[in-house]
Amino acid sequence: MTGHRRAGRFESTFVPGLATLFSYEARWLPKDVVAGLVLTALLVPQGMAYAELAGLPAITGLYTSILCLLGYALFGPSRILVLGPDSALGPMIAATVLPLVGANGDPARAVALASALALMTGTITMLAGIGKLGFVADLISKPTMIGYMNGLALTILVGQLPKIFGFSVDAEGFLGEIAAFVGGVSSGEMVPAALVIGASGLILILVLQRVTPRIPGVLVVVVLSIIAAGVFGLAARGVKLVGVLPQGFPPLTVPHVGLSDLALLVGGAFGIALVSLADTISTSTAFAARAGRTVDGNREMTGIGVANIAAGLFQGFPVSTSGSRTAVAEQAGAKTQVTGLVGAASITLILLLAPGLLRNLPQPTLAAVVIAASLSLSDIPGTLRLFRLRRTEFYLSIAAFAGVVALGVLVGILVAVALSIGNVFRRAWWPYEAILGRVPGIAGYHDINSYPHAEQLTGCRIFRFDAPVFFANARTFREQLTEIARSDPHPTWIIIAAEPITDVDVTAADMLSDLDGTLDACGTTLVFAELKDPVRRKLDRYGLIPAIGPSHFFPTLDDAIEAFRRETGAEWVSPRPGR
Repeated sequence: MTGHRRAGRFESTFVPGLATLFSYEARWLPKDVVAGLVLTALLVPQGMAYAELAGLPAITGLYTSILCLLGYALFGPSRILVLGPDSALGPMIAATVLPLVGANGDPARAVALASALALMTGTITMLAGIGKLGFVADLISKPTMIGYMNGLALTILVGQLPKIFGFSVDAEGFLGEIAAFVGGVSSGEMVPAALVIGASGLILILVLQRVTPRIPGVLVVVVLSIIAAGVFGLAARGVKLVGVLPQGFPPLTVPHVGLSDLALLVGGAFGIALVSLADTISTSTAFAARAGRTVDGNREMTGIGVANIAAGLFQGFPVSTSGSRTAVAEQAGAKTQVTGLVGAASITLILLLAPGLLRNLPQPTLAAVVIAASLSLSDIPGTLRLFRLRRTEFYLSIAAFAGVVALGVLVGILVAVALSIGNVFRRAWWPYEAILGRVPGIAGYHDINSYPHAEQLTGCRIFRFDAPVFFANARTFREQLTEIARSDPHPTWIIIAAEPITDVDVTAADMLSDLDGTLDACGTTLVFAELKDPVRRKLDRYGLIPAIGPSHFFPTLDDAIEAFRRETGAEWVSPRPGR
């Protein structure tokens, strides 16, 4: 029995999907099968469309979908999360792979590079999960992620416009693609039939998503466009069709890449891993909360890593979570990852038994699917909300947006991360600070900026600094206290309300020691109240408490104020009128 329990713990910890299968209940099967079949209807056209978005043959999207579903079903902790080719990752994959392939490059080489990218992405996320680095997904704040996604949506939209109009362009950068598109239209390259089928498909998808979201609009448009291609002879009218897909399951393939390619691939893999993790953890958290469950970010990283490695070994490319497809699976009644297994089996049967099923699918329809997905990435209401609530974060969002549009998706994600980290550093560098006073009728001590009529002790200032004191803000801290010490009337005590101070580094400790001597020379005593025990122990280790004097440290603000009043006999006084 002990051995069985140990095996069960191993499975639930390292192979949670397998543990779920061992405890699977027969009553779940009908719902999982139906949800899997519904999911297949979305996975096939979206997988093909997102493969082309990544600059790869459409068939690789199906290979990727099969293997990532299998990998996550075994190693992913979420019961219904759906992984697969993703519109957010497509431009990042293209930005990494296409420069290495070059113009009119070999598709086989592009597939090999994309597969290597998937292997690297999977390895990075797996190692991060094993190393319990799930917190790295927090490196992108919500405002910068909104800006990044808005920029991504616009770049995808612009990149797909030529396909909707029935032609292709060879251009780099956002402005270059716009110029090439305008040039193509003005020179008569547009195919009217392609524009009609593509634009009609896009409009129908958007209408169905808004009017009847339970009906899979993508599936409806795919079926109707295939019918239209046959009825109206769209191929003869210049519309490109998908054609017959290669038959059979992809063989196990270890991609071969040169050493010269590794630098760009590794950089792209880190960026893709970060976006994939942020998206997956946020999506899994949202869906788990609906079911009253919690999410283990480290196990999610391991599951995503296995899914990417599985895809990379079978001619696939990097994958992420799909919130829309997960929502479809949930609405269809999915109970477990058996839904994903059914989807993988269904796509495999299509490749083995009916590779010509989608041969009449117009390429502009795939472009419409991608554009519809790109529009779902954008969050204009969220951007406007940031503008109303907090202008600083709105500007961060706009900067991330501009980074993606102006510099590209790979550099854009670095810009987004840098802005997020910079914003955290800015808040710690210039934190909120306040002089506190007593407000009659309200317990505690409060910011005099919020309560201008707050009473203060004669000869005493109570100062609060809402951040750890470290090398970057040590000068700001010193300047504020020096200014307070020089104010009129001159304070004989400055009490630091230190409860918000969560850390003091060596640089700041040296600054405090020097500041204490400077204030003493000016006739002002520096006093600390409500220091957290870990911070107090650090100050003791630095030798700061003996240097300042143990009697200058108090457990509470009330104790410090009472000591000052006993020493000076000061009373609380209201501010003079006009101050």
